[in-house]
Amino acid sequence: MTTLLTGATGRVGSRFVLRLLAAGEPTRVLVRSEEAAESLRRRGAEAVVGDLRDHQARTRALEGLDAVVHLAAAFRGVPDEEAVEVNQTASLELARSAVAAGVTRFVLASTNLVYGSGRGRPARESDPVSPTGAYPESKVAAENALRGLCQRDGLGLRVVRLAFVYGERAPHLAESLRWAREWPAHQRLQLVHHADVGQGLLRALRSEGVDGMTFNVADDAPVTAVELHALNGEAVPAEAAARPLDDPWAGIVDTTEARARLGFRPIFPTVYAAKNAGAL
Repeated sequence: MTTLLTGATGRVGSRFVLRLLAAGEPTRVLVRSEEAAESLRRRGAEAVVGDLRDHQARTRALEGLDAVVHLAAAFRGVPDEEAVEVNQTASLELARSAVAAGVTRFVLASTNLVYGSGRGRPARESDPVSPTGAYPESKVAAENALRGLCQRDGLGLRVVRLAFVYGERAPHLAESLRWAREWPAHQRLQLVHHADVGQGLLRALRSEGVDGMTFNVADDAPVTAVELHALNGEAVPAEAAARPLDDPWAGIVDTTEARARLGFRPIFPTVYAAKNAGAL
């Protein structure tokens, strides 16, 4: 099975592409520069140079393929219009092109930010979503549009909603302080290590009988704002302990479905396991 990977030069994709190749998966990437393409060719990937938003580039990239893992996204620091254009519009066009090309499996990376708060328990895939902000809103719109293609045109869709990704020298844990500094001391953030992102995506790609399904992928032990400060070597603001916490379950997800249907078990069930293994 030959797989097209988008977003192969991003923080998540640059690590996942190496796992795809190490797993022996024939891999093609769509990248925007010849320099990036040549670097990935040296690692064993086939590379197509072009923009995800360009029809001809998508057509070249999808020719003769079996599957797509779609990681390309516009996230922090971009205008709302760009987030919609990349995360929603381009994702739908890619999926339409994949159907036309006869692609049988399409894995969409999404986010646990789609859930919002207010359930009083970890969020499940079957829960109504309540996104706030252009990034999760555009992800929800993409999920919904692709589910329509799955139902009408047979797109073999698998949606993977990722928790806050960290590890392998990525700067995410340090960046978490931009929020944690303003949080109540006991507010929690659910994490997922790059190794487990890779595991979750590969399992979603390879599993049979899961077309149209959505899976939460996260570790087993959300960390508090206090812990995030400690992991980053920073003191907790004195006022954090007195800040109110409206919903202690906000941002926390249930991974039962991924465990049951994909066989997902975190390699790093806690951030401390990753730290002890030297995998931060």
